[in-house]
Amino acid sequence: MTDQEKTGKIGEDAAARYLRHSGYTILERNLHLSHKEIDIIAENSDFLIFVEVKTRTCRSPETTCYRPATAMDYTKRKNIADAAKAYLALHATDKQPRLDVIEVYLSPPEGMRRQPKILKINHIPDAFGAYGQVR
Repeated sequence: MTDQEKTGKIGEDAAARYLRHSGYTILERNLHLSHKEIDIIAENSDFLIFVEVKTRTCRSPETTCYRPATAMDYTKRKNIADAAKAYLALHATDKQPRLDVIEVYLSPPEGMRRQPKILKINHIPDAFGAYGQVR
């Protein structure tokens, strides 16, 4: 596993824990549909959410790190929206679907600490629309 893949997995694990602590039930992780991937599918009493997790390593999320969500270009947003539509075609639901982004900021490993530390998690509900447009 590459360093980038390890960072992504740490971020996705942190996002899943965050969602569970926020009252969501995790339904799927790293689901591949229509040659596209959805990082997390979760639900609460009102929403079925499709989550893209973006993780960055930085010293301070306020000063030295660009927003992870800025890596979400139109094509990436459209691919996630298309995968969500494919999921909904296979799984009927009465819940409102929503496309979210969760940003995870990690500190770099230092000294004896070999694992990055989670500095901040930023949940952006309804981050983009069904056609990939930013809201």
